Amino acid sequence: MRIKTMIAAAAIAVSTTAVAADMKPAVIYDMGGKFDKSFNEGVYNGVQKFTSETGIEVMEFEVTNETQREQAMRRMAERGATIILGVGFAQADAISKVAAEFPDTKFSIIDVSWLDAPNLRQYAFKEHEGSYIVGVAAAKASKTGKVGFVGGMDIGLIRRFGCGYVGGVKSVNANAEVYQNMTGTTPSAWNDPAKGAELTQSQIDRGADVVYHAAGGTGAGVIQAAADAGKLAIGVDSNQNGMAPGSVLTSMLKRVDVAAYETFIDVKNGNFSAGVHVLGLAEGGVDWALDENNASLVTDDMKAAIESARADIISGKVKVHDYFSDESCPY
Repeated sequence: MRIKTMIAAAAIAVSTTAVAADMKPAVIYDMGGKFDKSFNEGVYNGVQKFTSETGIEVMEFEVTNETQREQAMRRMAERGATIILGVGFAQADAISKVAAEFPDTKFSIIDVSWLDAPNLRQYAFKEHEGSYIVGVAAAKASKTGKVGFVGGMDIGLIRRFGCGYVGGVKSVNANAEVYQNMTGTTPSAWNDPAKGAELTQSQIDRGADVVYHAAGGTGAGVIQAAADAGKLAIGVDSNQNGMAPGSVLTSMLKRVDVAAYETFIDVKNGNFSAGVHVLGLAEGGVDWALDENNASLVTDDMKAAIESARADIISGKVKVHDYFSDESCPY
């Protein structure tokens, strides 16, 4: 029996090694590039973690215009990629089409949950939960009772961030005012720091002293404008506390790095499965950031309030309204 067990274990090891040896991973970053200090860069960090641990290089492509998504994806598949990761909902149509053309290739996409293919994994996040807890932080930090939100492209996903944020703010201060602006209606809204700064300044002029962004590369302008005005910003996706130490109250972490790493490591280990993976606070998919760059800004009272809200959401005691449920925000 012991010999049989050893043989079986050896066979599994050989099989896993073969999978790793044959593995050719690829990632298609979206508009803004892999060093956008936000969404794409979060994915890049997950990819880098995978490469540093395994030594397996990942083919990369950075989309600079909308027509490149499908072309790049198909080219990666034709070059022998065994797993292709698409970054962002804007790649949904392309990955759906190319995955059907290459049924023996594995695909994964972040921020999509509505596709159906046997070779496709999808990752969705409960952004409203993470936005709620940073809304609690914003309300606790605000001295004026007025805070802001700057979104990127005006779509349901970003309104989901905004609505969760308002819910968190209102849970602390029911009379708080929350100003909301979207940067635009086209993909360029994700990479317009000047517009982000302009919108932030307009909110500050109306009394906002904390501004949260969910705007990709545009958020750099939001953070800079808040810092220049002596106000506070809240980052998103990646930990952006270090972009303006002492001026970023916290960052709403959307762990796209986890999705990227998990996709590739599962393929390497022969554990890849299709279907939808939904990651919220309970799953460690969203959270808030506390480090040396913002520690002086976060009081004990604020930290306790954030952690209490976090625990209540995980337990189900607090249910954060999901904009996707009815395309409205009740707060």
